[in-house]
Amino acid sequence: MNGGDAYGMMEAQYIWRHHRHDIRDNQCSSALVKHVKAPVNLVWSLVRRFDQPQKYKPFVSRCIMKGDLGIGSVREVNVKSGLPATTSTERLELLDDEEHILGIKIVGGDHRLRNYSSIITVHPEVIEGRPGTMVIESFVVDVPEGNTKDETCYFVEALIRCNLKSLADVSERMAVLDQTQPINGY
Repeated sequence: MNGGDAYGMMEAQYIWRHHRHDIRDNQCSSALVKHVKAPVNLVWSLVRRFDQPQKYKPFVSRCIMKGDLGIGSVREVNVKSGLPATTSTERLELLDDEEHILGIKIVGGDHRLRNYSSIITVHPEVIEGRPGTMVIESFVVDVPEGNTKDETCYFVEALIRCNLKSLADVSERMAVLDQTQPINGY
């Protein structure tokens, strides 16, 4: 479930609480954790923008919305060259600004990610005495014919790791510009 990474106590509790997926025999699932040196409200401001994934997702070149940004809204995402896809159609399944939870489901596109669904949560934490954020992204997806569960999980985890690294880089740059204050005078 964790892509080979060991979880700490807090990560495990958040995953158990928010990242449970119904997994069928022909599917794989995993959850990845990234610690970001930026406050939760800043990180969430990027994650929650279903209409602007290109703000931090390096493989997205353009996003066209169909809907009002409410639950059920659909976005058509153009993917940069280099990946085995050019478009992905995604539906907003969950957006909770109090708990900081975003859920999406891929409903179409010219790729092999069938029945893909993901949940991203962001949680406040203290990193080096400053406000930080723990980001957890989990997914479930069908294993395409001709691939193994391990191959499928490895591919999706690599994409998510790139997205989470980019989210951390963008958030941390924004936090430096904002000069977030230390917690408890550290």
